[in-house]
Amino acid sequence: MRWRLSDLLDPDPPPGWIGLGVSAVAVALITAVIYPLGEVTAPASSGVLYLLAVLLVATIWGLWLGLLTGVVSVAALNFFHIPPLGRFTVLDDRNLVALVVLLIAAAVASSLADLARTRTREAVLRRREADLAAEMARLLLGGATVEAALGVVARRLAETLDLKSASIELREVAGEDRRAALALRDGDRRLGTLLVPADAAPATTRLGERVVPALEALLAAALEREALQAEVVETEALRRSDEIKTALLRSVSHDLRTPLTAILTAGEMLSSAGITDEDRAELAGAVTAEAARLTDLVDKLLDLSRLHAGAAVPRRDWCAIDELLDVALDHLRGGREGFVLSVDRGLPLVRADAVQLERALANLLENAARHRGGHPVSVRARAVGRRLVIRIVDRGPGLAATELEHVFEAFYRTRENRAGHTGSGLGLAIVRGFVEANGGRVWAESLPGQGTTFVVELPLEGDPPGEAPAGDRELHAG
Repeated sequence: MRWRLSDLLDPDPPPGWIGLGVSAVAVALITAVIYPLGEVTAPASSGVLYLLAVLLVATIWGLWLGLLTGVVSVAALNFFHIPPLGRFTVLDDRNLVALVVLLIAAAVASSLADLARTRTREAVLRRREADLAAEMARLLLGGATVEAALGVVARRLAETLDLKSASIELREVAGEDRRAALALRDGDRRLGTLLVPADAAPATTRLGERVVPALEALLAAALEREALQAEVVETEALRRSDEIKTALLRSVSHDLRTPLTAILTAGEMLSSAGITDEDRAELAGAVTAEAARLTDLVDKLLDLSRLHAGAAVPRRDWCAIDELLDVALDHLRGGREGFVLSVDRGLPLVRADAVQLERALANLLENAARHRGGHPVSVRARAVGRRLVIRIVDRGPGLAATELEHVFEAFYRTRENRAGHTGSGLGLAIVRGFVEANGGRVWAESLPGQGTTFVVELPLEGDPPGEAPAGDRELHAG
């Protein structure tokens, strides 16, 4: 570390006992140096060297040690170098002049040093306050929320001003016997309260004059920024809500109208007296199919609305994936035909909401059946480490790379769906919502023209309490 002359004016000088030692050593050295100088100059003239010791001690340790060094210097000069040697002749005019000069030098040097030290201390405090203001700006204006940043700001404030503690409240708090309360305002508006120990009077004064104004300005700006961010988020949410409503209306305008039109048409034809029993049975089947289609769409809309509202809280319990896959396949309109199901033996149970997971799997299976292109759909479930992985593979036209992520967005339709207008665009959004609500994740893998694989990954939490590990399960095939 490099030493600089300014280090002599450090705001916190060394202890006084070090000053006494330096004073004694300096006077002794100068007294010894004057002996050889006596051959070329008078001892009284050499006494000016004692000024070095006086100035050094007075500059670093202040007035009183400087005066003491001056007195000791005059005594040493008188006793060792001014005849008659070995005696104190303080009443000698030369000794009195030397003593007065040294004392004046000590007073001037210590006063100048104290002034410089005070200004140095003030400069250090101002620099620390500037650093504190910069850090408060970074914390309050760069953090996620003002509330989260207040604790760190208060700790940094206490460290900078050497306070035992400090806290900032975004409300009006009254002072007490053990703590002082400083109001934080933005004009006439009360922002909050700065609380510091009541016994820190000098620091409290400085807080009110230097730190509080900066803290008020930064806190007002941070609160305003947070309010603007909240407005932006709310505006974005409203915009997104409008988009969903628009998409919903578009979906309702076609997806709901189509089965309703088919039902109304079939109903009118059923009332005709000129149709045969065979036609009547066919029309009744069409009414039933379109009503089931309409019911399925309404169920999906309700599921999606619960997910968006955060009301789809899972009721998690232990369940078997092979049983959920069986139920999902049984609920498909086309039944099990075209599906090849393979579940590993001894597959562990998962802890999830069975109803939500069954709906998610049913939507995935329905999507695969719609795009399988006449080929069988492979469904495989297996445990991989601490995860249970379900892969549903169709051999349809596949997805473009740009569509892999968008297929899970509500009302999104692939190019094939947009051309043929099949599907509501809700099923995969519901799949992602229910799977993620139960702690899992889902994604799509595909190459155009080579089919699509949907992968569901669920966490395994060990064996159910009080039960043995899951036994062997038979493979199911459609």
